[in-house]
Amino acid sequence: MENINLTKSITPGSVAVVTGGGGVLCRTMCLALAHLGVKVAVLDLSADAAQSVAGQIEASGGEAMAIAADVLDRGSLEAACQNVLARYTRVDILINGAGGNKKQATTSPEQSFFDLPPEAVRWVFDLNCLGTIVPCQVFGKQMVEQAEGVILNISSMNAFRPLTRVPAYSAAKAAVSNFTQWLAVHMAQEYSPHIRVNAIAPGFFLTEQNRALLTNVATGELTPRGQAILTHTPMKRFGSPVDLVGTVLWLISPASSFVTGVVVPVDGGFAAYSGV
Repeated sequence: MENINLTKSITPGSVAVVTGGGGVLCRTMCLALAHLGVKVAVLDLSADAAQSVAGQIEASGGEAMAIAADVLDRGSLEAACQNVLARYTRVDILINGAGGNKKQATTSPEQSFFDLPPEAVRWVFDLNCLGTIVPCQVFGKQMVEQAEGVILNISSMNAFRPLTRVPAYSAAKAAVSNFTQWLAVHMAQEYSPHIRVNAIAPGFFLTEQNRALLTNVATGELTPRGQAILTHTPMKRFGSPVDLVGTVLWLISPASSFVTGVVVPVDGGFAAYSGV
């Protein structure tokens, strides 16, 4: 009978690069990785946000470095990669957490679909789609040289079921899911079967970006949109950042060594619920 190893987990001393590491969701991922002994390079457009996370990790006895980097600027990312390699010598894990939406690319009673500015739509596409592809080019090339590594992209429920009001964000996240599948096959066939690429698709998590859309800032009560989301979420709550950690750790650890090219929903059952 084949030996079954039930203790596969992330190797302490592994090196993870997290883009958008200063954000609400990725901050929690960074802290969880550091708790397991992973060396974390926290990349964020805001140097202060990156340093805040790295400082918290170091204060807890972990090892981290903060790097200000722009996921849409290849030169910025290449400089960041060189900084990581100079300190840690390798890159084992890449989490592409940078992303987001923009009010100007969102429909509303004041702004119809026909009036969405192309530059706002392009901004959302660039941040979410190119902001995933370019880091994969830079840090993925290092994984090719090592012949191993794990890439985890952040898609969205919007990629499975496009939501009202956010056409650009929904389409951009669908592109991230599609690219995840493409890159998984490309890496395995062209370079190494030991380079895996997957994604998670978070459902609805309260962040600073969407809080005003889902709750009344003054009262804390749900908006009609927030209530509609919970009505269609069987678990009847929004996600908490810690709810992502288990799935993230599984996908970047040897426990998922035969998993590549998948997009895993973490959504409280939203995608499964038909409404009846």
